[in-house]
Formats: sequence, structure tokens, C-alpha cells
Amino acid sequence: MPILTLSAPSKPRNLLSVFALILVLLVLALGGLWRRGGRSNADAIMLPRARPIPSDAKAETGAIRFLQARVQSDPDNFIVQNQLSGYFLQRLRETSDHRFLTPALHAARASLHAVSEQQNTGGLSALARAELAGHDFAGAATHARRLMALEPTKSGPHSLLGDALLEMGDYSGAAREFARAQTLGADGVEIETRQARLDVLYGRTDKAQEHFTRALALALDWPVPPRETISWCYWQMGETAFLMGDLDGAERHYRDALTVNSEDFRAQAGLGRVLAARGDLNGAINQFKSATTFLSSLGDLYHLAGREREARATYKLVEFSFSPAKATTASMRLHARLHLRELALFYADHDLHAPDAYDLAKRDYVLRHDIYGADVLAWTAFKAGHLSEAQVAARTALRLGTPDARLYYHAGLIERALGNHDTAKKFLQQALDLNPHFDPLQAPLAQRALDSMS
Repeated sequence: MPILTLSAPSKPRNLLSVFALILVLLVLALGGLWRRGGRSNADAIMLPRARPIPSDAKAETGAIRFLQARVQSDPDNFIVQNQLSGYFLQRLRETSDHRFLTPALHAARASLHAVSEQQNTGGLSALARAELAGHDFAGAATHARRLMALEPTKSGPHSLLGDALLEMGDYSGAAREFARAQTLGADGVEIETRQARLDVLYGRTDKAQEHFTRALALALDWPVPPRETISWCYWQMGETAFLMGDLDGAERHYRDALTVNSEDFRAQAGLGRVLAARGDLNGAINQFKSATTFLSSLGDLYHLAGREREARATYKLVEFSFSPAKATTASMRLHARLHLRELALFYADHDLHAPDAYDLAKRDYVLRHDIYGADVLAWTAFKAGHLSEAQVAARTALRLGTPDARLYYHAGLIERALGNHDTAKKFLQQALDLNPHFDPLQAPLAQRALDSMS
């Protein structure tokens, strides 16, 4: 899940938005409306209606050019450097274009070079946020703790530290920091989205959807509703519904995200997965062609549609884009470093370069001891023939009870290879019960593996 860091402005509220917020919270308070099984819990609550929100891209680009001109003439203007870093990170979140990351880091460091962190906590915060975006989670955690020492009564440093700990797999530590941020008065949207992420990881999908719904109501109440935040929340609701196999709910939320922001590449990919699950391969391909961040899935869809030439070309592009060995520029090396996990998973899913996949997964897991890092380590270790290590890593990936079919599928195949057929059948059945369409290539393999042991 992408990292979301927000701060809510304190401005007069729109009365209609206030009424909508009160109505949503009242429905939540009544309880008993959230239903389990087959349908997304979002069905049982009146969600804020999705509506288009104009893009700020042109204004953001203009602001970046203006601020760049300012710092060219006055590079020690730390306030402008902090603003510039924030705009670059906003463009990164909206586009997934990692070319925005390097200037965001540069601006934050230039700010701190001009004025030390003791008098420039904004620069320290900008650096921590840029490090989070660049997957330097240890660095972000270090700088968040320094911010806490400088600003002991503010919530922001605790939110930043919680984000870093969550990405590194310290889930109890993340929950502790989010609770402290809330105690210190963190913005409601900021807290609701973070709590929702934790709830999904722990399998509390009902509560996660409640938190996302409240976040939406609060964000829509801002004087200028934040387009990227609102579409992100709808997308996350779609992801949660898809995890639980609720294709109708997932499609509705993905389409809501695209109503808000027709360029949301994450929602485009999510909708593509739903269409693929329903057998509409051409429709799915069209969605993934727009969401170019998800090249591996596009290649899989081409393969399933019998378009082998396009599949091979797309798979080659995955390797060219993500492989550290093929990175020849600073931008390509950065891109590869941020996608070690994706490349390892691509190799393992397609039975390619098993030793390389295993090495990539180990490199990634050193930096991030989260459950998804453990899962990729398990899967690549299994493909490389390290079954004992694969079993330990798979059990680690399942430790929170996260309702993700892919985790149980990997664990099931590992147990089958070890001869533990009862455990293997249990895990594979759990995967298919959660979502029989979790992946267009891997889900049929899970069913065949289960059938072979029946």
C-alpha cells in the first residue's frame, strides 16, 4: 500500500458536507450493518458519493517552476526548498514517476544545509517524507525520532515514525505511534487511513472499510477536497473488497476512484483485475495499458489472450525497467532499487532466474521485514529449492492473519513440496475461499494443486 501523509487545513466547513459527515458517522455508530462473507462491507454503509475533482497538475507544475526559479536565485531560502520538496512528492504520488523523487530529496537536503534542523523542523519533516517515498525506511525512522525530540507536543513526527515502522514490519510499534499521534491531535483523515491499513493487515476488513469511509467523509469536507487522497481511499476500499473476493464491491470502488480521478493508475489496474476475473481479457488489457506501472500483469493478460508476441515484449520491458543489472543511469538505478520485490516476484511467478530472484528477495527483506517481504522471500526460496527457509518465511508472512489469497497459495505449495499435504490443502483452500480469482495465472494453478491432493 502506498504511503499517505496528510495534514488537514483548519477552515470553515461546508454545511452540506457537515450533514453528510454526521449521517455517515451516525450509520457507523448504529452498528450491526456490516455483513460478513461474499460482499464487501462497504455495501452496508452509505458512502460519500464519488464526483469528479479537477486536476491540480497544471497548477502544481507551475508552482514547481516558480519555486525552482526562486531557489536558483536564493538557494538558502529553506522555506521555498521545503515547499518545493512537498510539490515533487505530490507529483510522485499522483503519477508514480520516480523522476520526481530525486529532486524532492535534493530540495529537502538543501533546506537543511541552509538552516539546521534545530531551527528548520520543516526541512527535517520534508526529508523524512522523501525518504519514505524512496524506501529508505530506516532513515525516515531516524529523522522522525529526531523530529519527536524537537517537537514533543506535535503529532506529525509520530505519524511519520509509524509509517516507517509499518513498512519495516514493526506493526505493534506502528500502532503505538499512530495512537500517540491521535492523542496529540492528528488530523482525522491522517489517522483514519493509517488505522485502516493496520486493520487490513490484521484481517479486520470490516473495520478497515469503516475507517476508509470516515476518511472519505472528512476529506470531502475540506474547503478544497484533495483529489489524490479521495481517489486513493476509494481505491483502497476496492483493494480490500478484492482481497475478500467481492468483485462487485471492488469494481464499484475502483470506478468511484476513477470518477474522482480518471488518471488514477492504481484504480485502472484494480479495475483491470476485476475484468480479468470476469473473463473480459480485452477490457482488462485496456485498463492495464493505461496503468503502465503494472507491466508484469499486462504481460500475463497478453499471454492468456494468446497474444504471445506482445506478452514477450512486455516481459522483456519488465526486466529492462526493474533489473539492477540493466540499469545504466541514475534514474534507472533508483527505479530498480525501488522495485526489487516486484522483479523477484515476477521471476518466481514465471519460473525465471530462480537464484537471482532469491537474491533480490533477500536484499529487499534486509531493508523491510514486513509480511509481504517475507512472502516474496518464501516464494523465491521455494523456487530456488530452499524449502526449509521457504516454510519459515511463509509462516512469518501469515503471522498477522492477513486475508490475502496469494500468501496462503504460496504457503500451500511450499507445504505440498515438503510432503505436508493436510496443511497444504488447508492453505490452498483458504486461498481459494478468500478469492478464487486472486491472480489470472496463479489462481488456476492453486486449484489444480488442490485437486491433485484430493
